Amino acid sequence: MDKTVKLNLFCFLFFLFLFLSTITVSLSKTTTLNTSTKSNPFSPKSSLTRYWKTQISNKDPIPNFLLSKASPLPPLEFSLFTKLASNNSLSSHLSSFCSSANLFCFSDATVPNSGNAKDSNFAVYDGKGFSNYGSGRLGGGDTFKNYSENTNFASSGFTKYSGGSTGHREGFNSYATDANVANSNFTSYAGDATGGNGEFNSYMPRVNVPDLRFTTYSGNGNNHPLTFKSYVDDTNSGNQQFVNYARNGNGVPVGFTSYGDTSNVVGSTFSHYGELANGGNDSFKAYSSNANNPKNEFKSYGGGGGNAGSDTFVSYRDRANSGTDSFVSYGRKANSGRSVFVNYGKSFNPGSDSFREYGKGATGQHTGFSSYSLNTTFKEYSKTGVSFGQYAKPGLKEGLNKVSGSLVNKWSEPVKFFREKMLKKGTVMMMPDIVDKMPRRSFLPRAITSKLPFATDKLSDVKEVFQARDNSILERVLSNTLSECERAPSPGETKRCVGSIEDMVDFAVSVLGHDVVVRTTDNVRGSKKEVMIGEVKGVNGGKLTKSVSCHQSLYPYLMYYCHSVPKVRVYVAEILDVSSKAKINTGVAICHIDTSSWSPGHGAFIALGSGPGKIEVCHWIFENDMTWTTAD
Repeated sequence: MDKTVKLNLFCFLFFLFLFLSTITVSLSKTTTLNTSTKSNPFSPKSSLTRYWKTQISNKDPIPNFLLSKASPLPPLEFSLFTKLASNNSLSSHLSSFCSSANLFCFSDATVPNSGNAKDSNFAVYDGKGFSNYGSGRLGGGDTFKNYSENTNFASSGFTKYSGGSTGHREGFNSYATDANVANSNFTSYAGDATGGNGEFNSYMPRVNVPDLRFTTYSGNGNNHPLTFKSYVDDTNSGNQQFVNYARNGNGVPVGFTSYGDTSNVVGSTFSHYGELANGGNDSFKAYSSNANNPKNEFKSYGGGGGNAGSDTFVSYRDRANSGTDSFVSYGRKANSGRSVFVNYGKSFNPGSDSFREYGKGATGQHTGFSSYSLNTTFKEYSKTGVSFGQYAKPGLKEGLNKVSGSLVNKWSEPVKFFREKMLKKGTVMMMPDIVDKMPRRSFLPRAITSKLPFATDKLSDVKEVFQARDNSILERVLSNTLSECERAPSPGETKRCVGSIEDMVDFAVSVLGHDVVVRTTDNVRGSKKEVMIGEVKGVNGGKLTKSVSCHQSLYPYLMYYCHSVPKVRVYVAEILDVSSKAKINTGVAICHIDTSSWSPGHGAFIALGSGPGKIEVCHWIFENDMTWTTAD
């Protein structure tokens, strides 16, 4: 072979090599790209996508806002945790399970923090345990300001805090503000303390599930006054326990001002409160006012041989919606006690109050009821020293008239509800707070949820899975959601709690059929601001339709309470900035046309000034809530 032929052959082979190399690199890049963009076919999200295609007949893909809530578990971990759930062994791997599956798991345990030698200022501080903190202190004070603010789970333990101190003051200002779940334990707080004072200002405001325990608080204390101002205001479904509070105390005055104001279903228990105390002086002003169905229980309060105690209830549960109070053995066997109830229980919807063994066996006891209300029961109360004046028996119409205008309850959120005529182009209106306050979580695959216990009669098994201790805040979270999910549906309502997207799809399809669409408001822009309505489109041409609405419930994994909503109209509306007229959001609104079965005390009627069946009521679909309808 001559040199020319060899050179040509070499050049050909060289360029062939370059060409093949280019193809190989290109194929490699393509393969890498496809691998990274296409999810694993064995992942929960891929399985969900396939399930969606088999159930939804209109061929629309699963919306991103819904798919984003699917379980992030990789295939191997998905398989592992499914097997552990089948074998009831998830609790032994709870930490890794919660982390990998993006769950909301927490512990009630706190970090001990014992003793301090000087004044302390805890500003912008997160939850810790203060055991034996401030014990034996002489004078001085500690301040907890902006403590555990805007956190998901604020947990603090103040065990034997300030015990045996003299002239020591404690201040809790803006404590656990806007937290989702707040838990504080004040056990043997200020026990045997002399002088000084404790002050709780703006304590746990706007908390979703506050849980507070004052056990043997100020027991055997001597003139250590306590003040609770704006305590657990605007909270949702809270619980406070005062057990053996100020027991055997000497001159321990306690003041509750604006306690539980505008809260939703807050329960307070006072057991053996002030029992055997000497010269106690307690004041409840504007306690549970403007609240929705507050429940307060006073067991053996101020009784059991207490001496010269004084209790005042002023504007107690005023303008509240319903509510239940129970006074069992209140002031029983007390000596020279004095209790005054002024404007007690003047709720706009009648509540229920029970006074059992009230002042029974007491000596020199004086009790006065001024302007007390309907549905009050007195059983075995003291026949001497008790006066009743201005028994109020307002009609429902009168009660509702009282809360019009400036007295509209804050918990009803007037801007939350509006009339259908507001959904017109050019309308300027206030947008309520549509921001989701729940912790970020993901659904679990149905293959796992179907193997987990979920019932009130299996609460012990549920607690075991999530390592919830007895009487813990987590136990209350689990119990509350289970009870709500098992609550009997309202007349004409179909409901179901779902912990997987597959279950949500099944429920929506069972109510509406397979040709369905799910919608939510795009984002939170415009929240709590004045906005302008742009173009408005009525779903299904604005005709009367049926929908399935789904709202979050607090649970370790993402849980939705879904229910059928008959006779509604659903709208999709552009949300514009009032000044620039630029589009900032796309909102979904639902208008309930038939409100005849709603409670007369529903927040919508309080806000809009009407009653059941008389008006339609509209509201926006908030962040992470959603509504299903048949497809256009």
